[in-house]
Amino acid sequence: MPPFPSPNRDATKMNPAERQRYSRQILFAGLGEAGQESLLRAHAVVAGCGALGSFHAAALARAGVGRLTIIDRDYVEPANLHRQWLFEESDAAEALPKAVAAVRRLERINSSVAVRGVVADLTAENAADLLGGAGVILDGTDNFETRYLINDFAISLSASLVIAPLVIPISSAIQLGGVGSLP
Repeated sequence: MPPFPSPNRDATKMNPAERQRYSRQILFAGLGEAGQESLLRAHAVVAGCGALGSFHAAALARAGVGRLTIIDRDYVEPANLHRQWLFEESDAAEALPKAVAAVRRLERINSSVAVRGVVADLTAENAADLLGGAGVILDGTDNFETRYLINDFAISLSASLVIAPLVIPISSAIQLGGVGSLP
């Protein structure tokens, strides 16, 4: 698995630029400066970078999650650009893997977030390496076998799991809180 790039920030405290960038978030009751610093130290995994996964990855980067892992084996395709907001026509023209294109874009959205892209299937053999250490896992996958695998691993890790099924016509999202919940 590729290592995280070195973050472009001190991992312990917010610097003045970060305090300014996240100033509106810090104003929210229940988050505050301590909560933002917790986000900056957090590790989130987005499994599946399609319509929901790409949107969630961008939101996490904008919110200032410190480390972000993107797992997807598929490639950016023109037919999906209308719903996969993170990707551009140039990504499809280059036939980039979604995880590679996501890293490229997320680093432009927030250069202080350490983003790691993994072009692979998520399997029982690599789940510990790919999901380990995550405080929250966002499941944007499109098959039940992988969903069950992620669920089982999140339970064993006591990590928060956010599932957003698009297998049915109406999507819904549920957060199942765990010990490692983000604030």
